[in-house]
Parts: sequence; C-alpha cells; structure tokens
Amino acid sequence: MEGRAAALGAGTVLNALATGTGAAFGLDVETRATVELEPESDAVEGTIAEDPDGDTALIEHCVALATERWGDGEGGVVRTDSDVPLAAGLKSSSAAANAAVLATCDALGLAVGDADDAVEVTRLEACRLGVRAAREAGVTVTGAFDDATASMLGGVCLTDNGEDRLRARDPVDWDALVWSPPERAYSADADVERCGAVAPMADLVADLAEEGRYAEAMTVNGLAFSAALGFDTDPAVEAMPRASGVSLSGTGPSVVAVADAADPDADLASLADLWADRPGTLRRTTTRNDGAYTGDSP
Repeated sequence: MEGRAAALGAGTVLNALATGTGAAFGLDVETRATVELEPESDAVEGTIAEDPDGDTALIEHCVALATERWGDGEGGVVRTDSDVPLAAGLKSSSAAANAAVLATCDALGLAVGDADDAVEVTRLEACRLGVRAAREAGVTVTGAFDDATASMLGGVCLTDNGEDRLRARDPVDWDALVWSPPERAYSADADVERCGAVAPMADLVADLAEEGRYAEAMTVNGLAFSAALGFDTDPAVEAMPRASGVSLSGTGPSVVAVADAADPDADLASLADLWADRPGTLRRTTTRNDGAYTGDSP
C-alpha cells in the first residue's frame, strides 16, 4: 500500500498572528511525500530528505491521523523531499502536512478532489486534518489554515484561522522573486504579543484583501510584520518601485516580491540585481492556482 502526493509552498498576503485572519498564495515550489502503509503495524516512521536529523513528528502524526480517520489505523513509513526551504517562511510545514495526508489517502486508494467532484475525501477535509496535526505537533501558533489552504488549493486564500474557515479564494497570475537569507525562523517561536500590537494594520490589510487588492495588501503586511518581528525593511523598500507587491513571508525570514502581468512598472529582473548583493539565495518562480495533488503529476 504505497501512495504519493505533492503540495505547494506559499507566500504571505496577511500574517494571521495579529487577528486570526490570514491570507496566503500558492507558489510553484513543491514538497513531495511518499507513504508506505503496513497494515500489521500501528507505528509511523518519518524521514525528511533535506534534514535527516530533523523533527518528523508532524508528518508522522499526519499519517497516523489520516489512517485513523479513513483507514484502519495502519502504520508505516513516510518520506518527504522538498523544493521549499525549511523554516524560511515559505510554508514548508503546511506543504509537508498536506503532502503527507494526501499521500496517505493515495495509499489507502481513496479518490481525492474538490467538493464538486465525485470523491471520497475533499482536499479541504485533508487540509483541515493537516492543520489539526500541525497544532497537535506544536509547529504552529494559529493552525496556519491560511498557509495550508494556499498550499492545498493554490491561488490566494483568505481565511479565518480561528474557525478554520475559507472566506475567499481567487486565482492570481504573478511572477515571483523570493529572497531567503541564511538564517532560519520557526513559526512556533514568533513573538505573538508584538504581532498583536500591529492588529490595526492587519485589519487594514484584511480590508484590502477583501477588496481583491492582494498585492497592495501584502506590501502593507510586510512593513508591519517586519517591524513587529525585528526584520530589516530595506529589502521591501528596494522592491516597492520594482514590484506589484512585496512582503515578509510568514514569520520570515524570506521576502517575496510579485509582479502582476498587468503592472507596467514591475521589473523583478532589476530587483534581482539589487537583492543579489544580499547573503542568501534568490529564486524566480510563479504563482500556482491548481494546488496539491495525489500521484506523480497534477
């Protein structure tokens, strides 16, 4: 009983730490999971290809919860490999959880899709199970339902993280430039009290997002949460004349700039020349609207 799946990394429009309302968008970077179920066992063993000594509790718990809900409590082995850098603010935990849950469903032979399809498990159900696993594993403060839905469904997802409710989802067609500095930041370690101090700005970002002004919203979010979390705002300031929107992604440290095809002033190539002088890595990618999938290809 073997299954495979992949889920997307994502960037931030609105960090949910201040108010519980969040928004994120899917990026064309993937985390892949393979699950081999063993009916005679109830133990799950995990491996992370990029970090063999890393904490595998999340992906193991995802498999255990999925077999408890849709199977017969089978154990087994779960392995992930990823294009999404760990602890960089690009939703690596959400992508790993989504991929592990979907790969388990694939191993169980379950049809997965959206609510309007003839399926046994909807992607939104699978997403909520991964969010539960993330909360119980202690890798998230809010449950990160915004990050998880963007990873699972693609497009921009606006959510209520207190209720795990999807408020809106829209496709976006953006090019993206991601700068990831060498340091790492873990969401569970974020200073929630300082993030709460910028709640009025988060409310403004939510208003912009509700109007569909996602690129503007992410820029306001990036300035507010960079200040709250102690990150340099210079990369965002450099991006503003050259991007449609720019934000600190999650709790950092990555910064994501986007260019809307309809924006004549957006020039990510010139921004890349500026950011290239900063330590770390640069990645050119695009948004994705299709989201996570089971099997070997979407």
